[in-house]
Amino acid sequence: MFGEDIVGKAQQIIARYPVARSALLPMLHLVQSVEGHVSQAGIAFCAAQLDLTTAEVSAVATFYTMYKRRPCGEHLVSVCTNTLCAALGGDAIYAKLREQLGTDGKPLGHEETAGEPGTPGSITLEHAECLAACDLGPVLQVNYEFFDNQTPESASELVEKLRKGEKPAPTRGAPLTDFKQAELQLAGFFEGRDGDNDGPSASIETVRGAKLAQERGWTAPSMPDDAPLPALPEKK
Repeated sequence: MFGEDIVGKAQQIIARYPVARSALLPMLHLVQSVEGHVSQAGIAFCAAQLDLTTAEVSAVATFYTMYKRRPCGEHLVSVCTNTLCAALGGDAIYAKLREQLGTDGKPLGHEETAGEPGTPGSITLEHAECLAACDLGPVLQVNYEFFDNQTPESASELVEKLRKGEKPAPTRGAPLTDFKQAELQLAGFFEGRDGDNDGPSASIETVRGAKLAQERGWTAPSMPDDAPLPALPEKK
């Protein structure tokens, strides 16, 4: 599974860092680009390449939710259910997709996959805490690309298109790909998709305040170089 090509990519990742163990995060993304998740074999591969113990690698792989311990579908659909998105409809979107992707009348569970993992049209659904796009909520991501201002109906339509093999254009960011290709990019390898970096990342809502300030000549008050530092409270 981890052949010469993957070993070569691993060595390229390691060469980016002055200390080999610093390469662990992108190495885990590289593993996911091969397996669609991080297996025990993937953990052992990272440990061997970085001269770490499998316990050290496991501690990182299980700490971050971006590393999946079960095989992912072709597409990872992440629905924001944090406070603002939830209030605007994120919970309703998540509930709708759970029901839509479920089988035998049973809703899909968290990080469960509809369809055989990795096969065309298969989808893994998860709820995400905060996707840092509150000005565009409710939002969801497909393979970490944004779909803004969603409703249960628009999210349902999006998922149906994914299941049929279509790749709708995200609201902003790079053209949609699959989960494994997205993981390869997160590991630092674009392989013919270098133009993905040029995808639009800002939105009208996000930069509106900055544009108003520019139009009206608003600036933040300057701070003199010799301004005194605020006094620290005295210890009692």
